[in-house]
Amino acid sequence: MRIINVMTPLLEVRGLTVELPTPSGWVRPVNEVSLRIAAGESLGLVGESGSGKTMLSLALMGLLPPGARVRGEALLTGSAPTKKLMALSEREWREVGGGEIAMIFQEPMTSVNPRMRVGEIVSEPLSIHEPGLSASGRLARTTAILGRVGLNEDAMRRYPHEFSGGQRQRIGIARALILQPTLIVADEPVSALDVSVGAQVLLLLQELQREFALTYIFISHSLPVVAQVATRIAVMRAGKFLEMGDAEQVLHQPKNAYTRELLSAVPELPRA
Repeated sequence: MRIINVMTPLLEVRGLTVELPTPSGWVRPVNEVSLRIAAGESLGLVGESGSGKTMLSLALMGLLPPGARVRGEALLTGSAPTKKLMALSEREWREVGGGEIAMIFQEPMTSVNPRMRVGEIVSEPLSIHEPGLSASGRLARTTAILGRVGLNEDAMRRYPHEFSGGQRQRIGIARALILQPTLIVADEPVSALDVSVGAQVLLLLQELQREFALTYIFISHSLPVVAQVATRIAVMRAGKFLEMGDAEQVLHQPKNAYTRELLSAVPELPRA
């Protein structure tokens, strides 16, 4: 297991703005966003649909749509040397995605080739980023990570459509972890699941964070979900952060009226 000092800064975002072209001009789904996340943290990013949460995550992953304009900086300070994410070339992004940052998507079926077997899907990052690894080494790594997320070796020979939604999300988690990244961006990872299955996936993510010393940016529209995993919470609306602070403070002593509005729409949240 990789040991990381939880006080070490890992990611720093400074004044990040994303502009997208439309027929009537430019829109800003992300507008002057700044944040700092330390290694080992779970930053919960919460807001309604269209608030800019997913677009921020795509910017951090180098996955913005063609034609997007970006200003500001995102510094991966936990690596040596520090990487300026917004200035990386396509080749350099592939290297960052080869072991430093990974993403868990809302619905894994939309991010994988449905004609590939699960073993191929999960091991594909190894084929790309560790081409010198033997076939037996890839098999061992793939089997181990699938087992860790609760899927047996038989799963490797099957296709994604043969699994339930919760199992498919576990496949997506396994693929994200196969290269042992330090930072995981999880975009609504349980919103497509029913409550009981989603709770199991959240528990798994918490266990994996402790085991592999992971740092999470956890995106959700649900404050109850964020309350279970976040050490800090940022509330986003119309591309801006309205409030950011320790989870306990934001959930139980919010300073912003919009945060209070979000909280009033859900049952009382338990204290840590």
